[in-house]
Amino acid sequence: MLLPEQQFLSETETETSSSSSHNPSSSTSLPKSAITSAAAESKKSYILRKCIALLHSCASSVPKLRQVHAFSIRNGVPLSSPDMGKYLIFSLVSLSGPMHYARKVFDQIPHPNIFTWDTMIRGYAESEDPSPALHIYQRLRLSSVEPDTHTYPFLLKAIAKLMIVREGEKVHCSTLKDGFESLMFVQNALLHFYGACGRSESAHCLFEKMPYKDLVAWNSVINGYALNNMPNETLTLFRKMGSENVKPDGFTLVSLFTACAELGALSLGRRAHVYMTKTGLDKNLHAANALLVLYAKCGSIKEAKKVFDGLQIKSVVSWTSLIVGLAVNGFGEEALELFKEMEFRRMAPSEITFVGVLYACSHCGLVDEGFAYFEKMKKGYGIVPKIEHYGCMVDLMGRAGLVKKAYKYILEMPVKPNAVIWRTLLGACAITGDLSIGEIAREELRKLEPKHCGDYVLISNLYASERRWSDVHNVRKAMLDEGVRKVPGHSLVELGNITYEFVMGDKTHAQTEAIYSKLSEMTRLLRLEGYAPHTSNVLADIEEEEKETALSYHSEKIAIAFVLINTPPGTLIRIVKNLRVCGDCHLAIKLVSKIFRREIVVRDCSRFHHFKDGECSCKDYW
Repeated sequence: MLLPEQQFLSETETETSSSSSHNPSSSTSLPKSAITSAAAESKKSYILRKCIALLHSCASSVPKLRQVHAFSIRNGVPLSSPDMGKYLIFSLVSLSGPMHYARKVFDQIPHPNIFTWDTMIRGYAESEDPSPALHIYQRLRLSSVEPDTHTYPFLLKAIAKLMIVREGEKVHCSTLKDGFESLMFVQNALLHFYGACGRSESAHCLFEKMPYKDLVAWNSVINGYALNNMPNETLTLFRKMGSENVKPDGFTLVSLFTACAELGALSLGRRAHVYMTKTGLDKNLHAANALLVLYAKCGSIKEAKKVFDGLQIKSVVSWTSLIVGLAVNGFGEEALELFKEMEFRRMAPSEITFVGVLYACSHCGLVDEGFAYFEKMKKGYGIVPKIEHYGCMVDLMGRAGLVKKAYKYILEMPVKPNAVIWRTLLGACAITGDLSIGEIAREELRKLEPKHCGDYVLISNLYASERRWSDVHNVRKAMLDEGVRKVPGHSLVELGNITYEFVMGDKTHAQTEAIYSKLSEMTRLLRLEGYAPHTSNVLADIEEEEKETALSYHSEKIAIAFVLINTPPGTLIRIVKNLRVCGDCHLAIKLVSKIFRREIVVRDCSRFHHFKDGECSCKDYW
């Protein structure tokens, strides 16, 4: 039995054969050659119309397009026919067909119109390799055809994926010269390009000049800030969007939840969650997954689970997000159980899923399990390990104190170790006090990222732990000479929908006097509970009393004192810190949670610590 398309083609061939043999009486007076030529042209015109109709109505796969293509060739309709080539290319691009096929068709059209040029640029922009879109555009500029309103949006989409800032700026100039910059589609494409390439301020300047801003424009700028780790700017623009009565959609909420997660702004995230539910956007899987990540990153793992359980459709991203969320919150065993359930449901884990699984093993000290999952990833699922997976394995061994084994593992890796791998090893050396391997790691880092401030701090701390003060002095002098500045530690806390930031010894807040009075009370009660400052965490050659004072004024302690004086008893305290929590603060916060009967959630640069009744979820393993 013939397929509908095959039957159609068969009938078409029959019709064209019949029509060519028909000889109207009105043509008897014409020469035989003229009659033959007219019949041939009539046949070609008929075949062309039929092919175009078939491309419009029947083409649903690339093999069927090839069938129509072959039929046109057999019946003398060349691709040099502008219409045939145009519609075939359009159909290929619409089906995300192979661009090499579309390119071969395109190269046979002697004078493609602007629609065909745009279709080719669009096809490459939406493909895995968008770089040929630039070549097509350059050929367009050399031809006699002028760009139109669709050319630049497609081209800018390709450049945004390639993240070529200079080329994008040149195209921006071309839009000005050609008079297209004022068009909404072009403006939105420029906003997306600048945001994707890390030029959020350029995007915002362009956005401010736009006389009319649609939802796509708002989303482009908001997303640009979110992508470039500028959460404060993201939230500011979102609030401005609300004040101008522009209603957010699923894309807006993804950016908003991302920013809230970065800042730990849980209250604002919850308000957005309520809006999301009221407007039915909770059915949007991308927004729901972003919400899940928000709750996980704010330490509200119960709420993250609730979102996950409420999803009608759970994608691999959904499973992965919760697995990673459980792992970083210190619930490694639960993360591994969830992974087993994911396997039971025959969901194929991704390479990112295994990053979460290995992370869970690393933060729970499950060394043997980590190696077993690493092998399972390779042999069971055929996933080729990437540098992130090897980084997890080095971290797994480093946290377990197996520094020498981790160093040997790095030397035997099939991929070249990057700065993150060596930095992970250096961090492990700083914890275990392995100076010899630490110096090797530092030398490798000097070759890869010579001005990373964290590396100076780690090696300096390692020397200080060995009381090699002259080496500490040399490291700090090198930092000054090379213009490297240490990133200051800060802690963020949300209160009344406002995020407050504190640094070590901070005295800029309006409640400074009350905060320091509370700090004194905390210190007194901590000592009564048996607390003794871990002055070994102050890696400086100063008097013991000065070390104790320095420890008292760490940013997370100031933030906790601020929350204690501004919230009723029993209120949960959430802190977001940009650096790793030191051992002294970890001990002090455990005792504060017991003395003041508060649950305290601290998210540092590595993981979450859930403090309650004098205990921490990390079980002192971090």
